[in-house]
Amino acid sequence: MKFQLDRDGIPYYSLTGRENQIIQPSKLGFEFKNMKPLKSGFEIVNVAIDSLDQTWEQPWGQFERVRDNHKEMVVELREKGDEKRLLNVVFRLFNDGLGFRYVFPGQENVDSLVISNELTQFVFPEEHQVWWAPVHSENSYYESYYRRAPMNETDTINTPATFETNSGYYLAIHEANLTDYASMTLRLEDQNQYQSELVPWANGVKVYGKAPFKTPWRTIIVGTNPGQLAMSNLTLNLNEPCVLADVSWIEPTKYVGIWWGMHLEKYTWGQGPQHGATTENTKRYIDFAARHGFGGVLVEGWNVGWNGNWPENGDLFSFTTSYPDFDLEEVCKYGAKKNVRIIGHHETAGGVSNYEEQLEDAFSLYHKNGVNAVKTGYVNEFLNGKEWHDGQFGVRHYRNVIETAAKYKIMIDNHEPVKGTGLERTYPNLMTQEGGRGQEYNAWSPDGGNTPSHTTVVPFTRMLAGPFDFTPGIFDFHYETASRARPQTTLAKQLALYVIIFSPLQMAADLPENYEENLAFQFVKDVPCNWSNSRVLNAVIGEFVTIVRKDYDSEEWYLGSITNEEGRVFNVNLSFLEENRNYKAQIYQDAEHTHYKTSPETIVIKEKVVDRNSNLKLRLAPGGGTAIRFISVAE
Repeated sequence: MKFQLDRDGIPYYSLTGRENQIIQPSKLGFEFKNMKPLKSGFEIVNVAIDSLDQTWEQPWGQFERVRDNHKEMVVELREKGDEKRLLNVVFRLFNDGLGFRYVFPGQENVDSLVISNELTQFVFPEEHQVWWAPVHSENSYYESYYRRAPMNETDTINTPATFETNSGYYLAIHEANLTDYASMTLRLEDQNQYQSELVPWANGVKVYGKAPFKTPWRTIIVGTNPGQLAMSNLTLNLNEPCVLADVSWIEPTKYVGIWWGMHLEKYTWGQGPQHGATTENTKRYIDFAARHGFGGVLVEGWNVGWNGNWPENGDLFSFTTSYPDFDLEEVCKYGAKKNVRIIGHHETAGGVSNYEEQLEDAFSLYHKNGVNAVKTGYVNEFLNGKEWHDGQFGVRHYRNVIETAAKYKIMIDNHEPVKGTGLERTYPNLMTQEGGRGQEYNAWSPDGGNTPSHTTVVPFTRMLAGPFDFTPGIFDFHYETASRARPQTTLAKQLALYVIIFSPLQMAADLPENYEENLAFQFVKDVPCNWSNSRVLNAVIGEFVTIVRKDYDSEEWYLGSITNEEGRVFNVNLSFLEENRNYKAQIYQDAEHTHYKTSPETIVIKEKVVDRNSNLKLRLAPGGGTAIRFISVAE
């Protein structure tokens, strides 16, 4: 990484890798509503160089241990004019990329900051292909397909944005440690050039701050293949260490729930003859979870506020009052006897003020009844009727929820969120988020459901932002809904998604009756949701991906491999397995004539003894996949 000032005192940074120009000299700076810009006329006051090489442990993740190995350069800038305002830029260079942030030191001439524009540029040496998703034009919470296009055919795009370069590099631009600031999007500013575009408040201001003040890190992850992007820990390393003194209550969990039935219109969220969240029905789900080893039951629609047009009436939700046919205390006690916890649910419909007024009481109620995980929701284009989910207002709210939940030892699964930026390192009770097209689109989406290629793209785009509550595990492919949507996958691919899509709160999403007597359900019961090691064995974005992961609590490994609408056959080397050990491979694969359109549920289950010198031939049907459990056995 190189930093420089030109003759006008304009700051630039650039990035090279193995003598290839990755980012050409790109400007840095700000514009404000309450003072003149900070973008030129600088001189360098001081440059401080440092380095760090340490390893830290996570209570959950794709890896148990994470190495943080970087060099740091702090450039202290000062205006040459009368005001002599100060601005520092902090760079951290890793083997797999760069992070940098702005720091406004405490100073006489700068107190409050009313930022109208952040002027960070990303100038590329040539036009690349980019996997991108639009900003707000389709929805407010990142639930769009990523699409591949030449950079100069895009407009304003969300991050993470993933670039395929002509020189063979893969790049991802994103941000880390989004704290009390607006989310960054990227606006195509000129040929081969993006500039940061902060999501505004309703009044047009981008960010309110007060010196001393730090921005989030702007990140550029670099790899020679897509898997290196997916396995990077750069974003986590740019977040602060865990601030929770005790994390023993944080428990990665697989769960079932009263949820998919609503999407299929078997149940309703509101009161009536089909109300899903009844005491009786919840006990039935608890019994199922207990029989099959699931730790939780999600219950949606239990509280007052769901009747009528709830997405437009978020202020009517009560987060402490149950409907008459649901007894929170009773179902929690019933579950405790069977070692199954209720997973709470707070849908706000974007009514943030109403939610925050009840937040302490709502978490206190759940804590008193032994609930240690809550799914939150914000189904509305705006928060409080006017603010974007990913503006500074939303960022402040979501952080308030995470911090308040931690006080009551509650884990959060956040739907309709602001994008992930690695905050789970600091607050590991932020377990997982939605922020992408999940399984629910396969129930009601007018376009027929997620395409077969969708889940071959998200590991290298959406999931660079962190865990994804996609909710895999649909076994019934023949339900009828008004939209005629359904999963465009095979059953084996639904199993493989438990390995491909990481989430430490992982759902078995289908109705309980669709799992009974199905031998493939054994994989869902066996597969962990917390890992000590992870690797991408092969991948072409949008076509196929194979990932292996090692269980956090045992010596078992798991493999997931999925494809798009094209069937394919390839060999995988098992050198990731431990030396001098044999393993029993329990293989769940597509049958010879399986096809996601005509025969998605056909599956072959078999076993084979393998070791690290073995090669396995994987045959993936169109829209299909393979899932494998590797169990260490005595020779």
